[in-house]
Amino acid sequence: MRIALYQPDIPQNAGTILRFCACFDIEAHIIEPAGFPVSDRAFRRAGMDYLDAVRMKRHRSWLDFEAWRRTNGSRLLLFTTAGTLSYLDFGYHSDDILLFGRESAGVRPEVHAAANARLVIPMCTGLRSLNVAVTAAMAVGEAMRQTKHSVQKT
Repeated sequence: MRIALYQPDIPQNAGTILRFCACFDIEAHIIEPAGFPVSDRAFRRAGMDYLDAVRMKRHRSWLDFEAWRRTNGSRLLLFTTAGTLSYLDFGYHSDDILLFGRESAGVRPEVHAAANARLVIPMCTGLRSLNVAVTAAMAVGEAMRQTKHSVQKT
């Protein structure tokens, strides 16, 4: 299972998600450009002391990421407020990529079009969205439950 962040623009949210990935042995992908410097130095300066424990791959653009994904053959699951299927009603695979959009703007239409599924976390009517780190945690929790994703304890 992998998490991909599409052009993240809030470094604290990206850091929280990277820490989450480290703790649960989930590969993280950052699709640039980001709204902040994406470097080991920048993350360490922000207090990201889990950086050595996270498997992270950077992609310079959406096109680079999409070329990598197509070579890899994994399904792309986009979590979006425009989704039509509840994340709880979807069947996850262990090699899925769970994609989360830019906090301020979501993803571009070509990203929506490339997704194998567009999933939504149902919320109360009239409310816009959840924090992206909360959304990622909920989505990964369900995917881990379904796929029996295990974490090695040290």
